[in-house]
Amino acid sequence: MCGNNTSTPLPAIVPAARKATAAVIFLRGLGDTRPVRPVTLNMNMAMPSWFGIIGLSPDSQGDESGIKQAAEKIKALIDQEVKNGTPSNGIILGGFSQGGTLYTGPIGGANRDISILQCHGDCDPLVPLMFCSLLVEKLKTLVNPANMTFKTYEGMMHSSCQQEMMDVKLFIDKLLPLQLIDVTKRPCVEVHQHHCSRV
Repeated sequence: MCGNNTSTPLPAIVPAARKATAAVIFLRGLGDTRPVRPVTLNMNMAMPSWFGIIGLSPDSQGDESGIKQAAEKIKALIDQEVKNGTPSNGIILGGFSQGGTLYTGPIGGANRDISILQCHGDCDPLVPLMFCSLLVEKLKTLVNPANMTFKTYEGMMHSSCQQEMMDVKLFIDKLLPLQLIDVTKRPCVEVHQHHCSRV
């Protein structure tokens, strides 16, 4: 999917030209996703959001119900990919901002050995770097810490940068063995703004 057209109904699925051997499921951030729901943090305005956001402090109450519903939708996408024949070790879940916080648990039966790349700009005015540091520590209790990579980017705000995109590319290349990908028809994955965590 190319461009930044948020009027496209989601999920936007780009069908494989032939049998899919890998999939990247990318979850966009607040304002770029569906469904539309009131967001307390934004004066209860209805807007595209994976789940409600009540506050931006570490002790803010979370929208457990909304997070659970979003995780179920993502799990359904993953399950559909596996049902369609994509091997579970060929599925990468990633996201930007709010979409980057939705870890759904083991993918296709994976265990603590799942690899995680988490990226964050050191100048992000919306999501303080401290939040991602806290998330890294939490994730290290759920997965093998040796498989957890946390990168920060100097001067990057709530967006992405070329170095981050290169790091994401290297991460994907490392996770998707070449035998899963026909290098003559290697898919071009346009990665929109990444932020906070990728699973």
